[in-house]
Amino acid sequence: MQIGIFAPTAERAVPAHEVALAAEQRGFDSLWVPEHPHTPVDRRLGLPPSLAASEEAPQLHDPFVLLAAAAAVTRSIRLATGVCIVVDHDPIVLAKQVASLDVLSRGRFLFGIGTGWTREDTDAPGADSSTRWRVLRECVEAMREIWQHDAADYHGSLVDFDPIWSWPKPTQRKGPPVLLGSASAVSRQRVVDYCDGWLPVGVDLAELASGIEDLHMRAVAAERDPHALEISLLWPRPNLDHLKRVRDLGVHRAVLAVSADETRDQLLERLDRYRDLAIDLG
Repeated sequence: MQIGIFAPTAERAVPAHEVALAAEQRGFDSLWVPEHPHTPVDRRLGLPPSLAASEEAPQLHDPFVLLAAAAAVTRSIRLATGVCIVVDHDPIVLAKQVASLDVLSRGRFLFGIGTGWTREDTDAPGADSSTRWRVLRECVEAMREIWQHDAADYHGSLVDFDPIWSWPKPTQRKGPPVLLGSASAVSRQRVVDYCDGWLPVGVDLAELASGIEDLHMRAVAAERDPHALEISLLWPRPNLDHLKRVRDLGVHRAVLAVSADETRDQLLERLDRYRDLAIDLG
């Protein structure tokens, strides 16, 4: 099992490209950064405690700018969104951003996607939250058309365009792996239907075990190889026994979090502790 690092990108945090370089030097597999393009003042449903407690969400930088900077100073660490709120983007523009980052990073990008934590994440730009999952699927399908064809067109019920030219094409042949961040059973079916992997966030071991079993059953039913669906767990406990159990369940990557409130020295000390955990994990 690989170990990645999740780095909040709030204004006060250590810059993501510095975290990426330090993580690469310590042998970590990947760096993940979040996205929250806007934060409505009036939130009916609220944010999860990890964001609401520190009010990080309004301060988050653009993940593609951050990961491009990280790509410029690193050579091997994979660079990932955790997650990109796809429904807040124009799919044609987003396809070019993703392809450009994959080229600049020499094929190191992992495309973690989702629809946001709250209804307001979708409603504020003027979209309809009731159709957000249909929009997400059509955006993914449309972007793959753009990545894989010189003249690409897509005609869905909500995303629709006639043939266009758009370069660059991603370095990864079929485009970056698309990993869906959501823990529900219906979202595991979405992983099987149009994604390359599952990105559960903060689930406990029992939920993780049942979720992996369900994902594999759905993959077999759809005639997909269940072991080809990559599972990356965001925010597991940084505890050796816990990580061993996560690994034994079949998780491919555990992504440990650092804090936006840490000084540079504190962050490096935490990365050293995580490196020692990874060594003990074997």
